[in-house]
Amino acid sequence: MIQSLAHVALVVRDYDEAIAFYVGTLGFTLVEDSYQPAQDKRWVVVAPPGAPDGATTLLLARAATPEQARFIGDQAGGRVFLFLATDDLARDHAAMVAAGIRFVCEPAVMPYGTVAVFEDLYGNRWDLVQYG
Repeated sequence: MIQSLAHVALVVRDYDEAIAFYVGTLGFTLVEDSYQPAQDKRWVVVAPPGAPDGATTLLLARAATPEQARFIGDQAGGRVFLFLATDDLARDHAAMVAAGIRFVCEPAVMPYGTVAVFEDLYGNRWDLVQYG
């Protein structure tokens, strides 16, 4: 049996503001943005720069109910939610700071590599990590 995670859904307030942040500010690639008329929603998929084909992508899912909207920015209860691996943390950290990304923990060396914690436009926490 072969299985893998295809997408991770991230609840967002608005498709276009999320695309502006993830693609415009964070430098992700817009993989797909298509309208789904039967459900009156868009299928918006983004991927980190340089992600290989078949890698897990992020599905930007607009909150459709007030209950879903309550989780925007707090999908992991204040914990780090997503982990963005990089081959050069210093380069990416500097570029992200220059782009206005807010880091809540500056780069630190850990037994598994170097890591820094940043927040996306909604306040979800991410690890930027260079393993090794």
